[in-house]
Amino acid sequence: MSHSKVVQAAPEAVYALVADVTKWPVIFEPSVLVRHLHRGPNEERFRLWATVNGEVNNWTSRRVLDAAQRRITFEQERNQAPIASMGGSWSFHEIVPGTTKVRLDHHFTVVDGTDSDLVADAVDRNSETELAALARIAELGHRIDDVIHTFEDSVRLDISAAELYDFVYHSERWPEHVPHVSRIELTEDDDAVQLMEMDTVTAGGIPHTTKSVRICSHRERIDYKQLLPPAMLFGHSGAWEFADAPDGAVVTARHTVAINPAVAREILGAETDLADAREYLTEALSTNSRNTLLCAVRYFQTRKSPA
Repeated sequence: MSHSKVVQAAPEAVYALVADVTKWPVIFEPSVLVRHLHRGPNEERFRLWATVNGEVNNWTSRRVLDAAQRRITFEQERNQAPIASMGGSWSFHEIVPGTTKVRLDHHFTVVDGTDSDLVADAVDRNSETELAALARIAELGHRIDDVIHTFEDSVRLDISAAELYDFVYHSERWPEHVPHVSRIELTEDDDAVQLMEMDTVTAGGIPHTTKSVRICSHRERIDYKQLLPPAMLFGHSGAWEFADAPDGAVVTARHTVAINPAVAREILGAETDLADAREYLTEALSTNSRNTLLCAVRYFQTRKSPA
């Protein structure tokens, strides 16, 4: 199967977006989480979680990157049914200066008894969605590092990492203990993949509903991606990391956002540039994370207090 799209951006810029898989969760709608298993100068292996036909699947892929030829080939090493094998390539060809034809090819086989048309339909949908999202970011005309912004906060707290993990993991408790959260619906499958829908109220009193996928791992970290990000963002993903320390626990809250410059100007003012938007988002999201952790401390302190 082959899909292509003409993108109004230089080929090296479009290639760079596809080459850095750590940015995929905030660029490509189906991508949820990427974890590298190996990373070399021209080849890599990683585990990828993504939505396929409304479900979260994961697989391990290896890729070979050729920046000179602007070509990336990939093969999945471990698949989930109904896919038995899958691979393909990305290629980036300059049509005229500043214009690139992106081609995404796939080949796949399915497990016995599976209708291959169902997989083909999923590949069609995801490929078209990915190419459109790639063009949306590449055609903004800004440096990628100005549009896609990663930041983190580490907080040392006087309770255990296990207790903090428990509070974040059991987010169904948040409406009772986190002031900016009014409603949460939470479901979880056998692979510790959670689907979470949450109603919040911003500092300005504006209600907002988000939907997220959360990947929960060994009581040490929870990775997430917002399926319904705020209007100012094309994408938002992040992680909570929990570690014990001699006098409590250290929790790191990490965020990666892809900023929509036009909406940022609508919300923050016509003179807003990307630096202003990054500063605003860093403060707003970091404050929410810190407040959630402080609510966790109060929750456990209350439970431990004598009656």
